Amino acid sequence: MTEMTAAAAAPVPHVARLGLADLRAALQAGWRDYRRAPAFGCFFAAVYVLIGIGFVLFGAGTVLWTFAFSLAFPLFAPFAAVGLYEVSRRLDRGGAMDWYKILGVVIAEKDRQIPWMGAIIVIYVLFWSFLAHMIFALFMGLSVMTNVSSSYDVFLTPNGLTMMAVELGVGGVLAFVLFSLTVTSLPHLLDKEVDFVTAMLLSLQVVRQNPVVMLVWAGLIAVVTLVAMVPLFLGLFVALPVLGHATWHLYRRALP
Repeated sequence: MTEMTAAAAAPVPHVARLGLADLRAALQAGWRDYRRAPAFGCFFAAVYVLIGIGFVLFGAGTVLWTFAFSLAFPLFAPFAAVGLYEVSRRLDRGGAMDWYKILGVVIAEKDRQIPWMGAIIVIYVLFWSFLAHMIFALFMGLSVMTNVSSSYDVFLTPNGLTMMAVELGVGGVLAFVLFSLTVTSLPHLLDKEVDFVTAMLLSLQVVRQNPVVMLVWAGLIAVVTLVAMVPLFLGLFVALPVLGHATWHLYRRALP
């Protein structure tokens, strides 16, 4: 077996109780890993940045491109995340920070369980897109057609405000469910020989056992990512690697 290229088989781990101190420690470790290997962090963050920029430049107002970029993100993002986790794993274990070996681990994931996770995320995104259109039609279907790119008045009507509130509420719940399914399952699939269903169930168990910590973590990810996107997505070159490395360390604490 080559150095850290194959995941180690192991029994189902015990789910630990986490506190806010664990979250703080994971973030500190994520920042430390980013500072120790910034080139890898920026490289894997570039996947997210390029998809985001492509969406803005080509996807806005174009159904075909919007659909393409919406599917590209859940297909490629898990592999970029695996790259960040692998960097943290090697830093933890004193492994060689070799581009060829790290990229080799990422590419090897195509034959393991990560593609199944990508497929689940794609299905989830498509379901949310369908549901969002249904909510829009339910509240705005009988409204006078308006060009929303030049006038937002339609959203300031009672129906419009109610529709936005429902969209945000339903979207928030669905986003947290997806977060719960993936928060530890992606690093778990890299680290151990488990199937994606087991990994997702364990991830749900981690969230169920540590609801406050995971709600704070989900909110922190959302806020930091949103703020990092403001300066032409450039903040993501720091925010995403730090959050990715921190996710690895949080997984190690949650499933020791």
